Amino acid sequence: MAEDIQKFIDELTGSLASGDFIKLTLSNYKGTSDQLQKILARMVETKRGKRVLVRIKFTNKEVTKNFETAEAVPVLIDHLRSGCRSAHLFTAKNDIQLTIGKRNSRARVGRPTLLPSSYLVHDRPKTTIVNPDAYYLKALGITTDSGEVRAQNKDKWKQINKFVEIVDGLYERSSLRGRSDFTVVDMGSGKGYLTFALYDHFRNRKGVRPTITGIETRQDLTDLCNEVAEAGGYDGLSFVQGTINDVSVNNADILIALHACDTATDDALFKAITIGSEIIVVAPCCHHEVKQQMKAPALFNEMLKHGVLHERTAETVTDGVRSMLLESRGYKTKLFEFVSSEHTPKNNLLVAVNSGRTNVYESIERQVATILEEFGITHQRLFDRLRFSAQAQ
Repeated sequence: MAEDIQKFIDELTGSLASGDFIKLTLSNYKGTSDQLQKILARMVETKRGKRVLVRIKFTNKEVTKNFETAEAVPVLIDHLRSGCRSAHLFTAKNDIQLTIGKRNSRARVGRPTLLPSSYLVHDRPKTTIVNPDAYYLKALGITTDSGEVRAQNKDKWKQINKFVEIVDGLYERSSLRGRSDFTVVDMGSGKGYLTFALYDHFRNRKGVRPTITGIETRQDLTDLCNEVAEAGGYDGLSFVQGTINDVSVNNADILIALHACDTATDDALFKAITIGSEIIVVAPCCHHEVKQQMKAPALFNEMLKHGVLHERTAETVTDGVRSMLLESRGYKTKLFEFVSSEHTPKNNLLVAVNSGRTNVYESIERQVATILEEFGITHQRLFDRLRFSAQAQ
């Protein structure tokens, strides 16, 4: 009945006005949009105070935005009337479940099942380097409203903490330590989990004010991340659509590239070396360039006839050469295993910190040339770009 729908709307409006509102779920969508699945709204704490976070879930993306309480009322009512057949309102006083049928609608009122305090907790002891109560984690779906890590995101949570721990260690050993501001560029930022985590760590744990830019090819992800950054009041954090080669980067004290495939890793490293980045963090993958050229030296011919060993050797040669070339430009490097994504196997993580040493690229370049020749490799992108750049000077 129409009375039940109006009753639900009145309860929603009243709870937002009184501060009793906790959460709203709109589902079973039967409207005109083929891609829309459900709409979620909840109270969150931001740097600007309490806001109503509205998350619209589509088949292949999510749209998230924060509203002041008064602004949220018409937005949520419009969504309710747009074709959602099921609505569940959680308030501090009661729960109301609305079912909308073609002929009849029914609203059922029950006892409250959620407490407002569980959605706005900010005094939990912090035992990890990443704060689980951070707004971006909730907005991106890593944690619940109460700051609990969702079961399906346990691995992602560990990865985020490990990554921040690694970068923090590099920062402490670099010339950036003690500076109040610096720039960070994340090439291939994806959904921004690691980018947001670094921002939050530096701003709120280290007390410094870096300017951080995430570069991502997918426009829907940059839109999502910019919306979350704006809603969270993350000044100095932004995301742009583009690739490593077509986005102009003239300054990056810390350059990160965790999803750069094959020679895109070399392009990222060349850019970091060229602009003089203090810290470089890359996760190389898909070593096609070297693998397709590589011929086993006579001594190892019988051993490397096995495809899996040939592939691993190509990976070792490629990343070893990259490390040597970074060392030749005055960086101190380290190469170790790291899971760059829950969807990928373990990759090598190559990190480098500018040591301030005088370049010794000529002697190391000769060593690299000998290694490449030994394996029948006629071109390696980073080696070629650095050599061409040196010749042009």
